[in-house]
Amino acid sequence: MTRSPAASPRQSTVRAAWSALTEPVLAESRALLARNWAHLPEPLRTPHQMLGRQGNGCGATIGAMPRCDFACRGCYLGEEANKVPAESVEAIKAQMRALRPVLGPAGNLQLTDGEVTLRPAEEVIELLRYARTLDLIPMLMTHGDSFRRRPGLLERLAREGGLTELSIHVDTTQRGRTGDHRHARTEAELNPLRAEFAQLLRDTRATTGINVRAATTMTVTPDNIGGVADVVRWLVDNPDAFFMISFQPVAQVGRTEDGLGDSVEVEALWREIARGVYGSADETSVAKLLGGQKWLGHPACNRFVHGIVAKRASGGTLHCVRQHGDTTDERLVDGFLARFGGISFRRDTRATAIARAVGLALRAPGFFARSVPPFALHWLRRLGDGNAWRAVRELATGTLHAHGLLFVSHHFMSKAQLETPLGQERVQQCVFTVPVDGQLVSMCEVNALGIRERYYAQIERPARITRETAATA
Repeated sequence: MTRSPAASPRQSTVRAAWSALTEPVLAESRALLARNWAHLPEPLRTPHQMLGRQGNGCGATIGAMPRCDFACRGCYLGEEANKVPAESVEAIKAQMRALRPVLGPAGNLQLTDGEVTLRPAEEVIELLRYARTLDLIPMLMTHGDSFRRRPGLLERLAREGGLTELSIHVDTTQRGRTGDHRHARTEAELNPLRAEFAQLLRDTRATTGINVRAATTMTVTPDNIGGVADVVRWLVDNPDAFFMISFQPVAQVGRTEDGLGDSVEVEALWREIARGVYGSADETSVAKLLGGQKWLGHPACNRFVHGIVAKRASGGTLHCVRQHGDTTDERLVDGFLARFGGISFRRDTRATAIARAVGLALRAPGFFARSVPPFALHWLRRLGDGNAWRAVRELATGTLHAHGLLFVSHHFMSKAQLETPLGQERVQQCVFTVPVDGQLVSMCEVNALGIRERYYAQIERPARITRETAATA
């Protein structure tokens, strides 16, 4: 039996571009969106809703590395986690396969649980590569200090593992940082650490030629909610550093300090985000920010604002991508999602992205002709502070840069919250699941109902039997 010769890199590029041109949005993606939209209760089917219109949720691994070398004040893992061995590579791959039908093409996979970078780099690389073979996009979740202690690790994960997305957790609830940052008491005092990570990312991109996109996460408590605005302002002034921040009010689960969780309200958090964006948390500023807000699933679980930052030497100014009530924004954004929801450019090369964009235009030339020019003019006026020609001139000369920036609030639940009618309603619409014993389970249930601990016991049991056998031999 003769085997067909492997395609050359040029042939592979041409095939990928042709596929993107002829099917810019995969049928599988569209079908999954339709299924998720149909599952939503009628009150959640609003223009703010992205589940079923563009997103299909997120999945996470469990047991990838329960151990962590930090001891954070708001940790969802129990005391036993540091004694539990990591799941095998094959078991984690099986979890990815279980998630793939739910997440769809270019699905969001979080490689997480404890501190995954404590696994041997070869195993992390293997997991990253395998996720890509399933057409999932893995985001490595980390506290980031491994990259500071082990120079070259991030570059290696990008080169050998194909890592293009990671999330670095930074806030004052963490315990275990190396260097002077371990003494920080305010979020503003940690902005130099955020700048250090930003430079590491810039250097990695320059060295590898790989656009490693980074998010950052922040646990929010009554002690540090006053620092949210400082972090937001830093991000707006440094929009090339991180493409997203996820603010996560802590739930009272795991080994979270008593009384620290379940005490930050959604509205209070978004007031502080508005303060960072606009310099004020008055009613007008908050309303302006919330006018650009979207949901993914239940609004008590996930809210976010997509923005474009106009960055000049003097600093950054954020503009919401879709301002509610702005007919130009709504016509373009809502019309695009209705026609092309499920589109993803995240795994495209430059050539493939161009082909995909051309494929979109060929499918709806009338829509693009009617909607794109006024939308572009609208945005040039925004970026130019009311003067479109100023924006064109500054963009051409490099004195103005436009960067995307996404603000997210993600709200986990404690056991007490899960047991309420609202908690059960939220679980029914959960968009963040974990594969456990053949079922996909809400991350809130994993965190709060002892599911994680029972899963860890299954991992730990063979190791314990081995130790006991050796001791009696």
